[in-house]
Amino acid sequence: MKDAKQPPDHADFDFDKWSHIAKIDPEQFEKMRQYLIDNLLEQAPDHLRQRLEQQQWQIDQIRRQAANPLEACIQISQRMWHSVYGEQGLLMALQEPGKLLQSISNNNTGKIVSLGEFRTIKKEGP
Repeated sequence: MKDAKQPPDHADFDFDKWSHIAKIDPEQFEKMRQYLIDNLLEQAPDHLRQRLEQQQWQIDQIRRQAANPLEACIQISQRMWHSVYGEQGLLMALQEPGKLLQSISNNNTGKIVSLGEFRTIKKEGP
């Protein structure tokens, strides 16, 4: 018996079985898919879980809005490749970490002010 905390063995995945279920019982397929996703998210380290849940939410929204499964697959794939090759993507972070850090710090130009300072600024007005 496998430990519930261990990731599933991908060799056990039967694509033909899942494909068949998706064709004959889409509701059951969705329940099985959601169960596996939830199980994987539960196993994720705490410091990664929220980000993974956000990414899964985005994937689910793409799937819901796509006209068909192929369109959803293409959109999700494009998004993934953009996160690797796009601006501030993984490739840039690996090749030019200094440039990425500079780009990020340039985007964070907002000044954080205390509530008291904000009230003073607001009273004085422009």
